[in-house]
Amino acid sequence: MIKLVRTNSENEDFILLVKQLDAYLKITDGDEHDFYNQFNNIDVLKHIIVAYKNGQPVGCGAFKAFNNTTVEVKRMFTLPETRGKGVASVILKELEDWAKELNYSNCILETGIRQVEAVEFYKKNLYNIIPNYGQYVGIENSLCFKKNLNK
Repeated sequence: MIKLVRTNSENEDFILLVKQLDAYLKITDGDEHDFYNQFNNIDVLKHIIVAYKNGQPVGCGAFKAFNNTTVEVKRMFTLPETRGKGVASVILKELEDWAKELNYSNCILETGIRQVEAVEFYKKNLYNIIPNYGQYVGIENSLCFKKNLNK
């Protein structure tokens, strides 16, 4: 069974998972890692979910306000050995529910086109591809998504 904990960026398990995420992204992003990494400072994140299985942290996700109606999903990650078991979907759903509780109506996010599993995951969770936003405009390897939480 998966236990979800709402927390903030000071959570040690979240910090540990993000270090593993960054190591993974350094490989998949290649030469572009430094560009993407500049937008992944966790200090600004106040809404974080850490998933636990048998008392061990197995995944995480976060969001931050993008504007008055929209949050941006950040730092989604599950340990390789727990992938394909629904952990990420449970985390994402909890983030969406939390955002709705705070009166946000949309989630947006960016992922890399090389992260094929992530692209399929967001599509499966009813996110639609949108034009790249903000710092991702004109970045060929970025793919941006949006989901309306009120549908």
